[in-house]
Amino acid sequence: MIDKYLYSDYEIDFNEKYNTEDDAYYYIINQERKIYLSENYQIPLEKDSFLNNFKVNFKLYIGKYRGKECFVVNVTDEENYMDLRDLYLIDKEIYQIATRAVLINDWYRDNRYCGRCGSKNTIKKGSMAFKCLECGKVVHGIIQPAVIIAIHKDDKLLMARHSYNTTVNYALIAGFVEMGETIEEAVQREVKEEVGINICNIQYMGSQPWPFPNSLMCAYKADYESGEIKVDGDEILTAKWFKKEEIEKVDNDISIYSLLIEDFCNEVG
Repeated sequence: MIDKYLYSDYEIDFNEKYNTEDDAYYYIINQERKIYLSENYQIPLEKDSFLNNFKVNFKLYIGKYRGKECFVVNVTDEENYMDLRDLYLIDKEIYQIATRAVLINDWYRDNRYCGRCGSKNTIKKGSMAFKCLECGKVVHGIIQPAVIIAIHKDDKLLMARHSYNTTVNYALIAGFVEMGETIEEAVQREVKEEVGINICNIQYMGSQPWPFPNSLMCAYKADYESGEIKVDGDEILTAKWFKKEEIEKVDNDISIYSLLIEDFCNEVG
C-alpha cells in the first residue's frame, strides 16, 4: 500500500493546448495502458522534441510534478512499455503518479466527443471536466466505486473462491457499488448476494485508486451476524471460514486487500 499523500509532489492543472520549452515529465501511455520508462526506470524528464520518437495521438498537460510540468501522452507504440503492476514492484512513488496519468489518459481518450449529441467536447476551464459546447453536457472523471469486505467470525475470516481469475485461490468478497445506494448498502448487498449471510458492525478501513481498470476501491470490515453460507454459483463458486494460518499469502501489497488481511491477523493475534 502507498501511504504518501499524492499532492505532496503534484499540483493539478489541465490544458489541452499548453506546451513548454523546458524539461517536463512525459507520462507516455500506449493502447494497452502500459507506460514508457527511461532506461533507469524513471518517467522521462525531457524536452518536447523527445516526443518525436513516438507515434503521438494526443498530449494533455496535467499540472506539475516535483516542480516540473507534466503531460499525459497517448501513443500507438508497443515496445519498451511496462504494466502498472510491474511498476509498483520497482517504485511505488512512480506507480502512484503513473496511476493517475493512466486514468486521465482513459478519461480523455474515451470522452472527447459528447455521449448525448456527438459534438466534440472541450476541457471546461478551471476543472478536470469535459463540456459540450452544443448541448452543455459536462463529463467529469468517470470512476467506478467498488467495495471489498473482510468478514470476521470469532477467530476466522470468510474467504471465497471466485469464478474469474484472481491472484489467490480464495479471496475476500468484493463488488461494484450500484446506482442509488450508499457504499455501506453496497457492502451489505454484495455479501448477501454472493454468500447469503447477514453482517453487522460495518467499519470503514480505507480506500485506494485501483486502475485495473478504473475503480475507487473502498475497504470495509464487518462481523458475521446470522445465516448460513450459500454462494450464488455465478461469481462465487464456494466460500468458507479460514483461520489465520490457513489464509493464502499474496505476492505483494499493491491491493488494499493486504491491509484487510493484516488487520484480521493482528486482531486474532
